[in-house]
Amino acid sequence: MSTEALSTAEGLVKAPLIHKGKVRELYDLGEHLLIVVTDRISAFDYVLDPAVPEKGKVLNGLSAFWFEKTKDLVPNHVVHTDVRKLGDLVSEPDKLAGRIMVTKKAQRIDIECVVRGYITGGGWRQYQKNGEVNGIPLPAGLHKNDKLEEPIFTPAGKNDVGHDEDISYEEMERRIGAELAAGLRKRSLLLYDYALAVCEHKSIILADCKFEFGLLGDEIILIDELFTPDSSRFWAEEKYELDIEIDSMDKEPVRTYLLGTDWDRDSTPPRLPDDVVDATTARYQEIYRRLTEPTSYGFTAFQPIKY
Repeated sequence: MSTEALSTAEGLVKAPLIHKGKVRELYDLGEHLLIVVTDRISAFDYVLDPAVPEKGKVLNGLSAFWFEKTKDLVPNHVVHTDVRKLGDLVSEPDKLAGRIMVTKKAQRIDIECVVRGYITGGGWRQYQKNGEVNGIPLPAGLHKNDKLEEPIFTPAGKNDVGHDEDISYEEMERRIGAELAAGLRKRSLLLYDYALAVCEHKSIILADCKFEFGLLGDEIILIDELFTPDSSRFWAEEKYELDIEIDSMDKEPVRTYLLGTDWDRDSTPPRLPDDVVDATTARYQEIYRRLTEPTSYGFTAFQPIKY
């Protein structure tokens, strides 16, 4: 691989590092935050070695693409994505070009807002047990990967350590209040409907996705990332089938490789081979191309939320 991967921006940014996630690093710029999307990749709750070239640029580019498309539907945290505007705050701007986002500082709402348009993944596992997803009864006789009659909102409580916790809508109301819960559900379903329609024009199925929101004063705004392969389940239409594990348009080559090894998921993961890294880079670049390439239609299906 000729392109060098970026594993961290530490040492390149002259601002305090306030959070280092599996992929993103947050730096404090005073009035704003600087998010740097690295090329680190995780699977089964482990950060893997080596990083995947171009992955961070794809994730950041897709978030910027969708934030711009949906800003009149739901306000978001983006200030700009131009590394040149950071001036002396970065020492090697070329290394960070395409992978930074300067954002407003919002108070994170500790709810992960999940919308499911198809019954698969964790939702399917819940349905198999009791015919429900997050307490929402679904019709009997559904098959894995079936499209639901209407998308469902299935929140999770965010945990900084360990997995997020699936909760009912009633529990969400108890935690954050009925008015805020209703506002998050309304915005999440609106965003999903919009992106679902856009993806259909690209021959892509948006099976499910998750959002994070924050409060800027009294205003609810979108934060974090938006409709990326790390926060959404994309299927190519040509691969859609019922009752199978559909190959998602994300880091599937990594998961497939790891599942084919004798790794016990309780120790240091094996190093990813070059061909797996290259295949994963290609996978991320392909979903970026398919989602962002211009089309002949003019898409104005939804109007802004009236607050």
